[in-house]
Amino acid sequence: MREIFPGLWPWMLAMLLFIVFLTKLSRNKKVGKRKYRLPPGRRGWPLVGDSFNWYNAVASSHPPRFVEEQVKRFGKIFSCSLFGKWAVVSADPSFNRFVMQNEGKLFQSSYPKSFRDLVGKNGVITVQGDQQRKLHAIASNMMRLDKLIKFHFLEDIQMVMLQTLANFHNNQRISLQDVCRKVAINQMVNQLLGFTSDSEVNEMAQLFSDFVDGCLSIPINLPGFAYHTAMTAREKIIGKIYNIIEMHRQMQLQGTGATQQGGIGVLGRLVEEESLPDEAVADFIINLLFAGNETTAKTMLFAVYFLTHCPKAMKQLMDEQDGLRGNSNGEELLTWQDYKAMPFTQCVIDETLRLGGIAIWLMREAKEDVNYQGNFF
Repeated sequence: MREIFPGLWPWMLAMLLFIVFLTKLSRNKKVGKRKYRLPPGRRGWPLVGDSFNWYNAVASSHPPRFVEEQVKRFGKIFSCSLFGKWAVVSADPSFNRFVMQNEGKLFQSSYPKSFRDLVGKNGVITVQGDQQRKLHAIASNMMRLDKLIKFHFLEDIQMVMLQTLANFHNNQRISLQDVCRKVAINQMVNQLLGFTSDSEVNEMAQLFSDFVDGCLSIPINLPGFAYHTAMTAREKIIGKIYNIIEMHRQMQLQGTGATQQGGIGVLGRLVEEESLPDEAVADFIINLLFAGNETTAKTMLFAVYFLTHCPKAMKQLMDEQDGLRGNSNGEELLTWQDYKAMPFTQCVIDETLRLGGIAIWLMREAKEDVNYQGNFF
């Protein structure tokens, strides 16, 4: 074959293997059809299914479009092929409530390969069972009120906001989304890693932007693809985390620690107070960076958007802020007591979280066969 078709035999062999694979896949589908009764839906392209349509929707200005189009055709619960697997997609509140009520019993968290690779196998987002509960407990301990006050969380976040506002000029047109992301990443790297200089923050902001862009991308690890760029960014972020861990250990050997220096953030406290391997610490910090940055930035963005569309709420919020300023005794920065004295501001935050839809969809995997209204998953 090599002599008759020079250069073509590798492609012919690949095509043969592809046909064999499709044959096996078709047989598996037939077996699946006999065993399961999935909700209605289209099958899409072989192997790829609807993955490209899903990715295009995620990258667009209207991510729910993919779901909306399928709901019009098949109903609020439909099936499709995503990431090489059959998936059931639900826009039905009753079924979603059923899934949430059976979290950990019938269903467990599930994420695409690109997301799992980037957040890490030891991340609080992706682990299950006892390990997840342990990491959740560590995160909760790190964010306790007494520790936030002790490590100047309120002061730090206000300084970030004041510095950001000081950089604006009169009548300057800004991209609110970019500003919210910059504020969020500035605060997160300050609190988690102890970074304070503009150069460090800007470098982390760019790395993290590349990282986030690859979390829901096609997992092709070749130059030019978002997944490859994101994995490269992850390696650089982990390198910085390991450097801070080593610096903290050197400080401990010299008789000083994160609590005394106050400049290494949550990472230093994590190394000092918890017994986790360096790899687990790195994944833990990356998970906190991802979860805290995305949710914080989007919540701020939605809050401004909703307030601009509700002048009455805006006025009430401003009146509360102005009244608090009149009782500040000349102090510019807010205290924890000031924060507790802003009930309407808290209502604005709660309503923003309710309406904003920070997570546009959640992925779950059935741990066992599930029968819901005649459909089997």
